[in-house]
Amino acid sequence: MLTSPVRNSTAEWQALDRAHHLHPFTDSTALNREGVRIITKAEGVHLWDSEGRRLIDGMAGLWCVNVGYGRKELAEAAYRQMVELPYYNTFFKTATPPSIELSRLLVELTPEGLNHVFYAGSGSEANDTIVRMVRHFWNLMGRPSKKTIISRTLGYHGSTMASASLGGMPAMHAQADLPLPGFVHIMPPYWYGLGGDMEPEDFGLLAARKLEEKILELGPEQVAAFIAEPVMGAGGVIIPPQSYFPEIQRICRQYDVLLIADEVICGFGRTGRWFGSEHFDIRPDFMTLAKGITSGYLPLSAVMVGDRVAEALMSGGEFAHGFTYSGHPVACAVALENIRILKEEGIIARVAAETGPYLQNRLRELEDHPLVGEVRGVGFIAAIELVKDKKRREFFDPIGEVGLICRDHCFANGVVMRATRDTMLLSPPLIMSRGEIDELVEAAKKCLDLTARDVARR
Repeated sequence: MLTSPVRNSTAEWQALDRAHHLHPFTDSTALNREGVRIITKAEGVHLWDSEGRRLIDGMAGLWCVNVGYGRKELAEAAYRQMVELPYYNTFFKTATPPSIELSRLLVELTPEGLNHVFYAGSGSEANDTIVRMVRHFWNLMGRPSKKTIISRTLGYHGSTMASASLGGMPAMHAQADLPLPGFVHIMPPYWYGLGGDMEPEDFGLLAARKLEEKILELGPEQVAAFIAEPVMGAGGVIIPPQSYFPEIQRICRQYDVLLIADEVICGFGRTGRWFGSEHFDIRPDFMTLAKGITSGYLPLSAVMVGDRVAEALMSGGEFAHGFTYSGHPVACAVALENIRILKEEGIIARVAAETGPYLQNRLRELEDHPLVGEVRGVGFIAAIELVKDKKRREFFDPIGEVGLICRDHCFANGVVMRATRDTMLLSPPLIMSRGEIDELVEAAKKCLDLTARDVARR
């Protein structure tokens, strides 16, 4: 007999979780030793756990709850669609009204030339789809040797076999004998960590030209595409110098290499524009969408396909690829309502003009802290880089321990931030007010002070 979860105590939930639940990106032994945190409700920018403690969510769930928690309009949109048509597939010469209407809207919102949409359920699935499309496209073009896709070290593009190969995360590669053949990586535009004494704009050109070097090393006839996040999220909120993407696009055009903008994190307002591609004036052949498309309320992703590729795919016979939930009508209905909220409430415009600059200015006050080497960010995405020596830009050794210390202090003091290496990442809901930003920054400062105390004791 099933027991309603609301009757369980924290200890009972933890015991059940320990017995049966394998968590993503988790050291299960360590987690089971201390017990999982149980989140039971959320509203606006706050979460509550099973002990009644309130936390301010500095990560918008996992980079995705852009319109905040508790939006009844999204629940009602899902309910209406479930009552009318809870599910039907988009195979067998079939579509549903929400998938069609969402396609039209996404074409209107995304950069010019991206006029076709393919749906999936996650960013990982969407990037897998792009790999399939890229390889099929070049086959149709009579250039079957163009198969290799170039990405960046520290880039994150998903955790399936193909999308993890696209990404440049060494720990993920080591556990699954990745990357698969046909995936190679170049240095990221990480000025703080790799730029040395170079000016940022000079370093941006250097990092971009690593793409040209790799293309020439492999042979342009072998290289199919280059994939990049406008702002590298999970890799440490790495923001490229302004010189970077113009040079990347020049190189892609010169060698006929398709350009993929992975907008899973940046999309739907995170940078203060609808898409990070707008912020950096990127004109991609593909765009990967997920997360903020529904504010995380339901799983949905989309591949925006440029005209050149779409025309070839549509005239090339059957494209033998798809998912049971491609264009799920309920998820598409929620996405439509989510986008309506973002537009009609002026949320993205407010991030651009008011709350984004306020957040970035408040966070930069932390640069005076003895642990903080750099604060970087744009809009509602930011990073606080923790270092051993600020003047010499010297990292801690081993890297990663100090970040975990800070992360644990954050949770203990009512704020959610993510640690990547020794960099604390922030990506709050886009509805966060100035007062809530103050709350977030003051909590962050307290946690930095506690971390500095622990580091000194070591």
